[in-house]
Amino acid sequence: MRLLLAIAVLALAGCKSKPADAPLPVQPPAPTKPDAVQTLGKDLDKTDHRVGAALVAIEKNADKPKVVVAESRLAQSYLPPPPEADVAFAVARATKADPIDYAKQMEFGRKLATAVNKAWEKLEADQKEAARVSQLKDARIVELTKEVERVKKDASAQTWTLVGAGLAVTGALCLAFLGPRIGLPLLLCGAFCGSVPFIIDSPWFEYAAGATLVISCGLGLWWLADKVRDSVNKPSPSEDEQAPPQV
Repeated sequence: MRLLLAIAVLALAGCKSKPADAPLPVQPPAPTKPDAVQTLGKDLDKTDHRVGAALVAIEKNADKPKVVVAESRLAQSYLPPPPEADVAFAVARATKADPIDYAKQMEFGRKLATAVNKAWEKLEADQKEAARVSQLKDARIVELTKEVERVKKDASAQTWTLVGAGLAVTGALCLAFLGPRIGLPLLLCGAFCGSVPFIIDSPWFEYAAGATLVISCGLGLWWLADKVRDSVNKPSPSEDEQAPPQV
């Protein structure tokens, strides 16, 4: 009987469940909050702009050594300390002052800047995609949670319905062969079990349950007080009744 009940509940739950949705896309390895990328991007842009502006000032004031030194130090303050190898390479390049070397390094710098910009744009796109996929996952979790709750609720309702139907059939048989004294209570219990899901789903269930609890507590206190009052007011037996008969 339990096996048949479980099969029936699973079959009903499977008929009512929705088909599986399409699989979620792969979430890129990027932060899901835009602030993490936007704030860093703004700070990097500010650093690049300040360094670029200082270099422009150096170029325009090439005939003023003090200004060149001051602007150079200002530009360096926005950048991390360079490795010694890069410093030696730049000093050697400046000492040689070969226009061909400068042209090659400028071409390399442009390509590197383009690659960095493309990587940053990809990072921003990955961040937006990661945020979108994260929202889809959160929505899917909420949807699956609701689906699980619905399946549990349907299974409980089906269980109460089957129990009520079994009691009703048993009550009808008992009413036919054993009389109403046994059959009617079973029929009433079956009707109550079948109506339990509707009672629980009713918006008035909480109020009815609370009122029933309060009334039950009140009746219990009244019964207890009446019991105590009766025991206090109970007349004591007279002395003649208590005395043993004289022989």
